[in-house]
Amino acid sequence: MKTILFGIGMLTLVATLGCGKSDDGDAKKSAAEPTGKQYLVETQPESSMPVGDARAAAKDGDSVSLLGRIGGSTSPFIEGLAAFTVVDPKVPWCPPEEGCPTPWDYCCKQSEVKENIATVKVLNEAGAPVAEDARKLLGVKELSLVIVEGTAQRDDQGNLSVMAKKVFIKEL
Repeated sequence: MKTILFGIGMLTLVATLGCGKSDDGDAKKSAAEPTGKQYLVETQPESSMPVGDARAAAKDGDSVSLLGRIGGSTSPFIEGLAAFTVVDPKVPWCPPEEGCPTPWDYCCKQSEVKENIATVKVLNEAGAPVAEDARKLLGVKELSLVIVEGTAQRDDQGNLSVMAKKVFIKEL
């Protein structure tokens, strides 16, 4: 009987602690009230292009409406800037019940991320990146599904960035 009670107690402890959960896990899961409402649109854009398609088609300077899920690494947000990476929604993220403590890093599908990722930088009215964390500015979190509208920018390796003026949050 003591063995059964010990086993039940251990299962309860494991379920309570979660898999690889850090102290700030709850903070990352709850989106705060956004401070940058001027960057948010309430109506979904009529058309948008998934990240993978945009990587293949968008040229430097093109206007784009990009659909993606925030993630691609363990830290998809750039500290101190309204910037983050998004991954094409067709790439499945890895749920915690499969042993992935940070599902937004796509640990079980990393080979698919390379051709399906883009960087988003939210720009202010002067055209400079907003110097505020995107989580606070937009009220988003890891795995939020967003549509960003802006201008495509390519680096020397062909990586895609979107200089965003507007963001629509499709799913928190």
